[in-house]
Amino acid sequence: MNAMILAAGRGERLRPLTDSTPKPLVEVAGQTLLGRHLEHLAAAGFARAVINVSHLAQMIVARFGDGRRLGIRIDWSHETEPLETAGGIAQARQLLGPDPFLLVNADIWCDYAFSNLRGFDLGKRLSHLVLVENPPQHPAGDFSLDSGVVGNAASPRYTYAGIAVIAPQLVAGVAAGSNAPLAPLWRAAAERGEVTGELYGGYWSDVGTPERLSALEARLKKT
Repeated sequence: MNAMILAAGRGERLRPLTDSTPKPLVEVAGQTLLGRHLEHLAAAGFARAVINVSHLAQMIVARFGDGRRLGIRIDWSHETEPLETAGGIAQARQLLGPDPFLLVNADIWCDYAFSNLRGFDLGKRLSHLVLVENPPQHPAGDFSLDSGVVGNAASPRYTYAGIAVIAPQLVAGVAAGSNAPLAPLWRAAAERGEVTGELYGGYWSDVGTPERLSALEARLKKT
């Protein structure tokens, strides 16, 4: 199974830090967010990662190269301007191939075991999502979860953790280069019963603002 890491965003909410440092290279406890993901993927047995890049892309590529140093092959998907999630996947379609792949957002921090999803069997479904309890910045959540099936019910709702297994068919109708988000595709697939999920109970952080970055750093210093 291949992995794809979404790393093309500008990190607007982390400015001015991200004016000169791409968000995937932001460091937490002395380690970049992207580097930590790559190390965990390699340790989990993933041999190849596709990473989409746009904002300050040359800095990210120069930092990790072909991935050999980390024990994982890296293929880069370049975007002239950052595309939204489904558009970024569609742009990288040829690199990802025809089989389901692991999708990870570059800007999250957690200890979720990627090995749990390596070789995950979707069956006839289109996706499997990792969800978390709703953080303060996202109290309404994204999806419901009932007996392992993701839906759009009003409650209880959980937040997408930025980790999923995706069948390429989910984005089959998305043209390369388009700015298409994933959420509407997931919601439509959930209505058809084509999305499963699980609730992750460990510590998780969306490193999207200076305040959340500082909170994460402070938490890690205590452990």
